[in-house]
Amino acid sequence: MNTAMYTPPAADARTLALAPGEVVLDEFVEARGPWSAVVAAGEVLTIVDLEGNQAVDCLLYAAGDTAVRYSAAVTIARQQSIVLTTGSILRAETGAPLMTVVADEVGVHDTIGGACSQESNTLRYGQHTREQHACVENFLIEGSRWGLGKRDLVSNINWFMNVPVDPDGALGIVDGLSAPGKRVALRAEVDTLVLVSNCPQINNPCNGFNPTPVRMIITRPEADQ
Repeated sequence: MNTAMYTPPAADARTLALAPGEVVLDEFVEARGPWSAVVAAGEVLTIVDLEGNQAVDCLLYAAGDTAVRYSAAVTIARQQSIVLTTGSILRAETGAPLMTVVADEVGVHDTIGGACSQESNTLRYGQHTREQHACVENFLIEGSRWGLGKRDLVSNINWFMNVPVDPDGALGIVDGLSAPGKRVALRAEVDTLVLVSNCPQINNPCNGFNPTPVRMIITRPEADQ
């Protein structure tokens, strides 16, 4: 797990968490930074968009067997929708649930836009972006702590990111629908390894051209709730 160098605001984690319970982890992810943690089955991860319009790229793996990992194709096919919101079940390629979106203050999250990389930046925005850090590099850095490599990267979720589909099928990357303090909460259905890249992209509006920190809060439901 990574504790960022961001100065936390005064807000209490228990108050910010969308699911009540004991706070077992409260960390800040700096702008452009990676993060990871295992969310135990039954625990809830609340992701807080602290300053608004910040894309949070995310990969999910079964902690007990990382060969079981999030599948965008299966998730989309089962729910018959390309966007994620409350009630969306995030499934592995086997169809097994990994996490469920149990609360959402935004209403639209992307699962088809993919992750930026140094290669895609160069192709889309020019050679001058070649050395810019990107989400794929964040995933590789953080994934290596768990024995994961490039062959383990799959299509990812983009929390808070707005990717409309035009009538001709083209994807757009536009300003997000989030705002400062907006949250989304995910309940783990199995022990789940969550990898995050707090997207460093500055060449399109997915982060408002200004990457900012986010907050990750894990709560464990209390027995009497």
